[in-house]
Amino acid sequence: MMTRRQGSWQMPTLNTSSLPDLIFTVLFFFMVATHMRKVTLKVKYQVPQGTQLTRLVNKSATSYVCIGTAEYMQDKRHVYEQDGYSIQFNDMMVAPENITRLAASEKAAMHEDDEERYTIMLKADKTVKMALINKVKTCVREAGVKNIGYSANREVKND
Repeated sequence: MMTRRQGSWQMPTLNTSSLPDLIFTVLFFFMVATHMRKVTLKVKYQVPQGTQLTRLVNKSATSYVCIGTAEYMQDKRHVYEQDGYSIQFNDMMVAPENITRLAASEKAAMHEDDEERYTIMLKADKTVKMALINKVKTCVREAGVKNIGYSANREVKND
């Protein structure tokens, strides 16, 4: 005959002393490995290819102007189209004439050191006509912005 013990059985406690170290290690990994996007893209564009490319050094004093089709937007009431393309200045859909005012206000809100380095990055679809790009460039120059950059991918050479 088998006898059973009538004792209270307790589950052993879990040692959680190293848990904060593990959590901070994972948090640090994700802070280093992730890229935070400042601007939500509302226009779709195909990036052109280029050969002589350089990296943008100071991203804090940069505004982005994207020219493409407004396929990412559900509400297209505030989309200003010109030649079938829409223009996005940072997070706003704008008409080309409003770029001057917005760029000037962005520049005025910056620190004096950043005003000289203020750059407008132009991300345009590869099929956009140069007339529209020149119109945007003229509006940027009227705002007093001296630096304009163009976004492109490195051209792949097939040997």
